[in-house]
Amino acid sequence: MNVRQWSRDLGLGVRFAFTGGREGWVRMLLTAVGVGLGVALLLLTTALPNILAARNRVEDARQDYSAAWTVAKADDTVLVAVTDTSWHGKGIRGRLLEPEGAKAPLPPGVGRFPAKGEMVVSPALKRLLDSDGAKLLRERIPYRITGSIGDSGLIGSQELAYYAGADGLVPHSGGTRVDRLKEFGNPDPTPEKADPVLIMMTLVVFVVLLMPVAVFIAAAVRFGGERRDRRLAALRLVGSDSRMTRRIAAGEALAGALLGLVVGTVFFLIGRQVAGSAEVMGESFFPSYLDPSPTLAALVAVAVPASAVLVTLLAMRGVVVEPLGVVRTAKQARRRLWWRLLLPLAGLAMLYPMIGNGRENGDFNEYLVIGGVLLILVGVTALLPWLVEAVVGRLGGGSVSWQLAVRRLQLSSGTAARMVNGIAVAVAGAIALQMLFAGVESQYTRETGKDPGRAQMEVNLSDHGRLDTARTEFARTKGVRTSVTLSSAQAGAKRRDPEVTAGFTVGDCAALREIAHLPSCRDGDVFALDNPGYDPEYMGGIRPLMRPGTRLWIDPTEGEVRGREIRWTLPARVPTAPVRKDSLQSDPTGLLVTPSALPAKAVPVLHGQVFLRLDESVPDAQEYVRTTAARVDPLAYPWTWAATEQSNRYTSLRTGLFIGAVCVLALIGASLLVSQLEQLRERRKLLSSLLAFGTRRRTLGLSVLWQTAVPIALGLLLASVVGLTLGAVLLKMTDTAVSVDWASVLSMAGAGAAVVAAVTLLSLPPLIRLMRPDGLRTE
Repeated sequence: MNVRQWSRDLGLGVRFAFTGGREGWVRMLLTAVGVGLGVALLLLTTALPNILAARNRVEDARQDYSAAWTVAKADDTVLVAVTDTSWHGKGIRGRLLEPEGAKAPLPPGVGRFPAKGEMVVSPALKRLLDSDGAKLLRERIPYRITGSIGDSGLIGSQELAYYAGADGLVPHSGGTRVDRLKEFGNPDPTPEKADPVLIMMTLVVFVVLLMPVAVFIAAAVRFGGERRDRRLAALRLVGSDSRMTRRIAAGEALAGALLGLVVGTVFFLIGRQVAGSAEVMGESFFPSYLDPSPTLAALVAVAVPASAVLVTLLAMRGVVVEPLGVVRTAKQARRRLWWRLLLPLAGLAMLYPMIGNGRENGDFNEYLVIGGVLLILVGVTALLPWLVEAVVGRLGGGSVSWQLAVRRLQLSSGTAARMVNGIAVAVAGAIALQMLFAGVESQYTRETGKDPGRAQMEVNLSDHGRLDTARTEFARTKGVRTSVTLSSAQAGAKRRDPEVTAGFTVGDCAALREIAHLPSCRDGDVFALDNPGYDPEYMGGIRPLMRPGTRLWIDPTEGEVRGREIRWTLPARVPTAPVRKDSLQSDPTGLLVTPSALPAKAVPVLHGQVFLRLDESVPDAQEYVRTTAARVDPLAYPWTWAATEQSNRYTSLRTGLFIGAVCVLALIGASLLVSQLEQLRERRKLLSSLLAFGTRRRTLGLSVLWQTAVPIALGLLLASVVGLTLGAVLLKMTDTAVSVDWASVLSMAGAGAAVVAAVTLLSLPPLIRLMRPDGLRTE
């Protein structure tokens, strides 16, 4: 067999595909749409590395935390102050800018510095501020809009951000000084240490999301198989042998795959533009971020047509095409189980050497991880046809609709399994990932030490002089029940560069009782905190600093600026106060100080805090607090208390999984609908014949429903078993105890079943239109 023969026969198949009349074009379009949906998602996946790289480039370019304390005012410096806030749970990035010379560097995306009272905003923030329900936000960000932030300064089309002009910012008191353009950014970032478990989870996510796409593409290239086989019989009549017939059939599939590449590219370009205005779980992108990797895109362009040819040749091995228009499926022996089990067993064998690695015992071999997970999921596609055949072969009598469905499944169990394969693979992977993420969640979640029952919000002020105003204003704020104001700083035994420093907290007696159990208290008292749960070595080091009469030094610049140290001598009596278990401060140590016990010079250098207890029944109580905080101190940082917080990388990966899962489920639904419509079109004459012989429409509709429900039930059962097995192995690899959240398993299976149910309902109107006597007409 030479290349010339292959080229000739494949080319002949391509010609037949495009010259087959109306039926041929309908078949081609169905194949192209099915393949195109898969290609679009594959192209989107190849763009994911570029999305992450583009977002990271923007984040690095606008980074403004790298300025040192020692940067001096110059013609090329600018003062930057952080004024981040949030609106109904969505973050808003805010900065105040004060240029100190004509050569002051501009942040990315900003054409000129806004004057005091002006700001430039992202398009999304402008839309939000112009909306009817944003009155509180407009009070919080009261600047006049004079321009927009360009794409180069935003990480997504829906990001909320602004730069406002300022005057009178003071370095080290809410403002930082940036000099030269290169310091807006992170020119020498320190790479974060790679987490082996997160890398392994990322690989598994990619395999699980891409595998259903590949399965659906393989199923889509076989659309119109029955009509194609009857058409190929004419070729046998004019002298074509069976091998040539198979190659021509492969050529037809190749034509559908090539057209599918074009359709998929169009779908991708449309989706790329839509992505510029979409937002999923707070994440958004610019269309330019969705440029696929050229190498990966070329791989998709080659792999899809090659897979179409290969799948068709394999499928034609079980079909006998004879002359005179007779087509029969060769009687197949019962599907054997043993070789189908080898695939998942081989996958488990590849993963077995990495069991127990966890985060401490070395990296995971990426090739073994990808290969193992891939073989286990491919095993689902191999086992499902055997399972469907074994079960439907034993099904018997029942209603007419049931018998019609069972007989159809018995005659074409392979076709039924192909429809369900994609759902089964997706659900199996989703169950495994759900187990994995739930199992390792505790490793990426830490206790904050905050008790939301004691306070719901905390506001950190940039200027201690505003503390009294803040106390008054928050008392008037809607939704605030009570507030507690405290201040803090550090003190050491040496004037310069003390080896050990002790923290101290300043407040009135009522406020200090929120930290510790005080024996008695009046203004002028100082207490030494007793925290037995803290590090004994550190407590031993600071104990000499808390003795009565000790001379301490308060250094507001932490040694950066000489001559700013403040002398403080402790009183002759410093009683011990045991820390409250529900203290407002997390693990407090050091000293508790009433206001008059502190030198007057030290008051301005304290860091003020306000702890707020809210009336949760008041709508937007937190938004009222943030607005008050911005009015009292534009550089104040209000934040909500939570008992735990998660790793950003873990959260980002879980968000990416959710977005990918939504795309895959959408693909599954669309592909299933196309496949269902193609099968109904193939059986139009059969349905019309049954209707002509008196079969009720309701019976035929129920028959179609049963034909979908039985394979789906078997597929979800198999997917649950495989998913639980794979999830358990992955948890063992991360050295995590195996536990099953049955609610999550059922929700994953339910999501798959819901997609199929929606597809079935959408296919009923076309089914009703096809069940007409004129479907028997032929030429």
